[in-house]
Amino acid sequence: MYAIVRAGGRQEKVSVGDVLIIDKVKAVPGDSIDLTALLLVDGTTVTSDAARLAKVKVTAEVVKPAKGPKITIMKFKNKTGYRKRQGHRQHLTQIKVTAIEA
Repeated sequence: MYAIVRAGGRQEKVSVGDVLIIDKVKAVPGDSIDLTALLLVDGTTVTSDAARLAKVKVTAEVVKPAKGPKITIMKFKNKTGYRKRQGHRQHLTQIKVTAIEA
């Protein structure tokens, strides 16, 4: 059984025991969060009806905070000596899917 869930502005395919990284959520490690199911596949049965999906509960546990890869932003203007360098690392959260209840 697996589900397609909305997590952090993106859609992720998850099953029980999967560990994935999503956008930062306000939760401490050990907390439980619920994810919105968009599609549920159980063997050959595919559920995409909104009324049935409202009853589906996908639960995940927060494992730890994480950071994305470092990106470098460079700004440069020709002939003026203007150069500017800036870096950024996105804050993320690592979660583990604990249950999918249909």
